[in-house]
Amino acid sequence: MKILVLFIMVLTSLLAKNIKQPTLQYVADGSVVDLVYKDSKLYASTSASVVDIFDVNTQKIVTRIEVPQIKDFMGDTIDSKIYSVDVLDDKVLVLSQAEHGFREVSIFENDKLHVIISADDKLYVSKAKFIDADTILLGLLSNDIISYDIKKKKQNWSIQASQSKFSNFVLSEDKKEVVVCDESGDLHILDTKDGKIKKVLSGQNLDNVFQVDYKNGIIATAGQDRRAVIYNLKTGLAYYKTTNFLIYSAGLSPSGKLAAYASDENNNVTVFKTSTKSKIGVFGDNKMTLTNIVFVNENEFFVSSDDKTINFYKIK
Repeated sequence: MKILVLFIMVLTSLLAKNIKQPTLQYVADGSVVDLVYKDSKLYASTSASVVDIFDVNTQKIVTRIEVPQIKDFMGDTIDSKIYSVDVLDDKVLVLSQAEHGFREVSIFENDKLHVIISADDKLYVSKAKFIDADTILLGLLSNDIISYDIKKKKQNWSIQASQSKFSNFVLSEDKKEVVVCDESGDLHILDTKDGKIKKVLSGQNLDNVFQVDYKNGIIATAGQDRRAVIYNLKTGLAYYKTTNFLIYSAGLSPSGKLAAYASDENNNVTVFKTSTKSKIGVFGDNKMTLTNIVFVNENEFFVSSDDKTINFYKIK
């Protein structure tokens, strides 16, 4: 019995040594909901009424965007959860929780926060991202996708991607397409100019897709069915990797040659080559359920979770 226990301890130690630890760690003001990297700055939306903006060269917070606290259904004052953040030039787009379950969409510019869609509009927005300086894309819980003109304060177009509940969307690098995922497991690719559905990808994920990424013609998903799916739009080929736990997050390197996904119940991240399916490494020390995997380049990436700590890793 003692020999067996010793063997298990040695095996556990060996396996732990193969899990790479973060090179750096950033600490946000609250658990991280959304994460964006651009021009040596890291934008982290949190559940604590704050968007933290880090300078990655110093690992320090250089700006805090604060949204007002709200009252819950019991009348208590609570922090507003910031569901998504985006950046374009000197503008930061903030989607935050409002009272009565509604959402507010604001733009932070010149050190001021300007509300462009208020709780009075009664929209259950789950995600908001820039298409261009004048246009944002909204994903609603109902799976309605809306192109919204900021200056004219009106919708350009609106379409319900499917009857299933919305989960997530990602824009292509040129912002001409958006990939929408939902509870059905199908992916809908829409043209952001007019909202028309260009393609539907199905048959790989069989249940809710929590998250999706899209880089250089490659799509990666994170599924409730414990599948991380890779679609190659250039070749039409698709495959999936399976785990023994729900896959909450997935991300792609800028070239699409590398993919990463939450690969076990310990919140470790596995990185692999999308062309060969070969594993490159496993990266650990994430304390809670993953929320985002964001690549900086082909060798570095960030991982956030339902925790204040954001981990930064180097593959090599």
